[in-house]
Amino acid sequence: MLLSALGFSLMSACVKLVSQYHIPVLEIVAARALVSVVLSYGDVRRKKISIWGNNKGWLFARGGVGALALICVYYSISTLPLAEATLLQYLHPVFTAVLALIFLKEPILHSTKLCILFSLLGLGIMISPGLGLDPAAGLPWFSIGVALLGAFGSAIAYVIVRKLSRLEDSSVIIFYFPLIALPLSLVLLGDDFVIPSPEALVLLLFVGIFTQIGQVGLTKAMQSESASKATAYSYIQVLFSMLLGWFLFSELPSIWSWIGGSLIMLGALINVWWKK
Repeated sequence: MLLSALGFSLMSACVKLVSQYHIPVLEIVAARALVSVVLSYGDVRRKKISIWGNNKGWLFARGGVGALALICVYYSISTLPLAEATLLQYLHPVFTAVLALIFLKEPILHSTKLCILFSLLGLGIMISPGLGLDPAAGLPWFSIGVALLGAFGSAIAYVIVRKLSRLEDSSVIIFYFPLIALPLSLVLLGDDFVIPSPEALVLLLFVGIFTQIGQVGLTKAMQSESASKATAYSYIQVLFSMLLGWFLFSELPSIWSWIGGSLIMLGALINVWWKK
């Protein structure tokens, strides 16, 4: 799980680095999808099962929502400090709980209610400098909104995956994500394609490689330990992102980000560790 968290943190750092070469976000998404579609296709063929699955409507929905969420996530990473962008993504349990209640009829546990409370309070504190007389002192509003949209999209995709996990093989579900993300990102990119320099090309490749390392580590952890224990370790990604942000981009989180982020993390950990 620690390897997974490090892989996803390095993926985020590579996204931020390659964006400094003026590579559009949609092109970064397309590059990641290209690497993922090759690796995912190979995994499906290894299992000797149909790549198309049985519930094509839900599979296409998962791929489309996931692709749009990824575009939002990558935009927030490229325009926000790395630690803050990562923290805002950890608001997805709030959206997931509400969506699961509405569509899957899953009750919201007391632990999840505490998670929602702490997460919203932490979010309010994180963006509070921007509410004052000097909005420039806070995080950019548009980037915050896009980051929250990305977290919301991730929650929708997660709920769809929950539904599909009872009906489809996990490799087929994973395969549909890059299958939709690649053509969608290329269509939206249009004429804005930028020929990457050799350095940018290497970074784009690493975006896909580190994503795969993160996903493999996550899968292995879930197979060898209970979900609650394994998931708890994923939050070390925030620490990795803070260290990478400081080392690579000279980013130091403000006191508001420290306080708000701590509340978001506390809510998330309560949600993970709470026993009925």
